[in-house]
Amino acid sequence: MHVVTCIVISIGLPLTLMAIYALCFLVRKDHVAPIYVINLLSSDLIQLCCLLIEEIKHHQTHVILVYIYYSGLLTSVCFMVCVSLERYLVIAHPLWYRFKRTIKISVVVSVVAWLIPHVIFLPLFLFTVFLWVPFEVIGSVLIIFLIIPFPLFIFFLVGTLRALSASVSVPSEEKCRIVGILVLVLLIYTLLFLPCILLVILTYMNIFDDTLLVLSFMFFKLSPLADLILYVYFRKESIGSCTAVNWCRVANADTNI
Repeated sequence: MHVVTCIVISIGLPLTLMAIYALCFLVRKDHVAPIYVINLLSSDLIQLCCLLIEEIKHHQTHVILVYIYYSGLLTSVCFMVCVSLERYLVIAHPLWYRFKRTIKISVVVSVVAWLIPHVIFLPLFLFTVFLWVPFEVIGSVLIIFLIIPFPLFIFFLVGTLRALSASVSVPSEEKCRIVGILVLVLLIYTLLFLPCILLVILTYMNIFDDTLLVLSFMFFKLSPLADLILYVYFRKESIGSCTAVNWCRVANADTNI
């Protein structure tokens, strides 16, 4: 676990900072999709900083640091849902999305996504520190919070595939990018968060698996690295969009001539 944590910090911290810096230049009035990825990577940055402090203090972590780490982790879940929702709206409801995709709305959605984990888990955290909360209560809230995104990711993916099958105006390369992002988000979430859900369910059944416990914590720590793959997809999408715009300008110029 110590080796994995050091690898995640040494690789994830500089790459996440570079990705956030690069994505800030991709945000335009007509291209607000990177805002959610920027916030997703920012929540990953909070997790990486908490892991770094934990390693510096030799695992003598304060309870507040634990809360900050897990609130950042749960915030990343919210922004994964935002990324999938945004890709779904681009294809399934293009007219609505065209007139509603403004930076202001994206900022409001981002603020709500940052607040949701604190609204849900801050009371539990305070009760746990000052009083006593049974594990069943904390586990129930956690498992509900982690299970809800699964049907949403599947719905967004299936809805997007149906809309793409009926659409002839979207280039095949663009279709592959959009579907690739949705599949990637679903795959990352399944691989990294499913062990925690299984762990909580087994604990309810009075079954304790040390291997599953270690894997759950390890996969949580790997999530910032997995989220960096989304940056690659959005970078390719931005380059493809710029190429398409330049091609259209050249075509219009040739027509005018």
